[in-house]
Amino acid sequence: MADNTLLEIKHLKKYFRVPAGQNHAVDDVSFSIQRGETLGVVGESGCGKSTLGRTIIRLLEATDGQVLLNGQDITHVSGHKLREAREKLQIVFQDPYSSLNPRLRIESTIMEPLQHSGRFKNKAEMREEANRLMELVGIDERLRQSYPHELDGGRRQRVGIARALALNPDFIVCDEPVSALDVSIQAQVLNLLMDLQEKMGMAYMFVTHDLSVVRHISNNILVMYLGQAVEKAPTEELFEKSLHPYTKALLSAIPSVDIHRPMKRIELKGEITSPINPKPGCRFAARCPYASPQCEAPQTLEEVLPGHFVQCCRCKEINSL
Repeated sequence: MADNTLLEIKHLKKYFRVPAGQNHAVDDVSFSIQRGETLGVVGESGCGKSTLGRTIIRLLEATDGQVLLNGQDITHVSGHKLREAREKLQIVFQDPYSSLNPRLRIESTIMEPLQHSGRFKNKAEMREEANRLMELVGIDERLRQSYPHELDGGRRQRVGIARALALNPDFIVCDEPVSALDVSIQAQVLNLLMDLQEKMGMAYMFVTHDLSVVRHISNNILVMYLGQAVEKAPTEELFEKSLHPYTKALLSAIPSVDIHRPMKRIELKGEITSPINPKPGCRFAARCPYASPQCEAPQTLEEVLPGHFVQCCRCKEINSL
């Protein structure tokens, strides 16, 4: 493992038992995240993006596979070791209102993880640290004794970010943190996240539907489809030379402002494959214009260009690599 690797995910799986069988929400996903970098995770609703993030930080227990933090396997640790790992792995939730306790004032919300950490001698020290965190994320002093319902969405999300930063984590899952906010507030929160990353050096996994946002904030992008990673590449390379047919269709849906060179939409047809007890072959084949009988065989994520991984047996043929 490279010295700069913070997290390594190996063949991670998360299945949910449903009446019809096993829902393969995350199925054999592998990748690594370097210190201080942002990995964007994109895909349609229900593709397993949020489940992947929650399984990595142990909010959900993995069905199989490994999560390595600084080279240590934390997939099944418990007790003191799990508590140590969770201090290093945090999350900012999508809905800034439902993720906050409505009965706690803002200062108390941020002090809560500080109290459980056992790092502080008394309440005065905890209050001082909470105030430092609130100042760091831009919460006015006059608002620090407010309740969540008294704040707007942007300020509530800043509270969620301050709470995630409380124990000085190495890695934060940002689970669509700006999707519930107005566009002008989205830009402020994104810039705040980027500034904090520059100051504190933590890594992000940024889950989103908004491809313009993920391009702005990410170093690398992972594209998911029905629980599987189908493409991973550096951000600019993915946008300039996407190789998987699903990624091409996804990027073609981005609105274009260039009237002279409008983006040609790729319309996907066919039924979406069920994630419950799926067959071994390519899950995108039913909607793929390039599907052939060889797509019925199990697919693997392969490095087809330096740092560019694709799960498609016809990738080279389609793109003439």
